[in-house]
Amino acid sequence: MSRIGKLPIGIPTGVEIEIGDGNSVTVKGPKGTLSRVLTKDLSIAQKEGQIIVERPNDLKKSKALHGLTRTLINNMVVGVTQGYSKTLEINGVGYRAAKSGKKLTLNLGYSQPVEMFDPEGITSTVEGTTKIVISGIDKEKVGQYAANIRDKRSPEPFNGKGIKYSYERIRRKVGKTGKK
Repeated sequence: MSRIGKLPIGIPTGVEIEIGDGNSVTVKGPKGTLSRVLTKDLSIAQKEGQIIVERPNDLKKSKALHGLTRTLINNMVVGVTQGYSKTLEINGVGYRAAKSGKKLTLNLGYSQPVEMFDPEGITSTVEGTTKIVISGIDKEKVGQYAANIRDKRSPEPFNGKGIKYSYERIRRKVGKTGKK
């Protein structure tokens, strides 16, 4: 049995969970509301202040979806109570970020500045000129928006210039030696 899938999900105070037809799960909390339609192969039940995900058989597909479904529901519960955030750092001479309204402007050494608009439900803030914090209640959207920003100038291994996650370590390479 899946070690993650069999764990019950505790429902914190102030969170309401509705399980509808076709395994549509709606989670309402202090930070907002999230809803998602999950696979119909598994049964999702609410018992004694906990959410329990069970699989009907031991088919390979059911086993694969068991832990995933439990984790998706848990991410929704954590999102509406605490929220998620990712921190990006900009390294490089002249590389900087600025924020005005919902528009994020990145100067990354290109001929034109890169402009990005915050998706619905996601907020980005710029601390100083080299640190970007992306936050929201949907873990998937926060991660995707952070990845889109990072792709505008991903870090390169020779000088370490570019946009990287705060926890990321860039493996540095030795440049050319100049031997003749």
